[in-house]
Amino acid sequence: MKDLIEALDKTFDNRMRLGIMSALMVNDTVDFNTLKELLDATDGNLASHLKGLEAATYISVQKSFIGRKPMTRYKATRQGRKAFESHIAALEKLIHFKP
Repeated sequence: MKDLIEALDKTFDNRMRLGIMSALMVNDTVDFNTLKELLDATDGNLASHLKGLEAATYISVQKSFIGRKPMTRYKATRQGRKAFESHIAALEKLIHFKP
């Protein structure tokens, strides 16, 4: 059982980070406002979790302008995709664990 718990990635302990990565796993990129609406998050809370995922190199940030309006989009990195898939696999093993 201890091995199953240790296989979980602590970066994804928070529901907000799980939500962010889930959205990024099924979409090539997602912009800040879409994530904010999807996860019902405040600007500060979402930004904090995005910075954590970026620091772990699990997501990349793409900044651009549409006209004069800034647009920030996020994308799961190859490393982030692999880590999230491993985390989900570990969760599934934990759910199906029988002592």
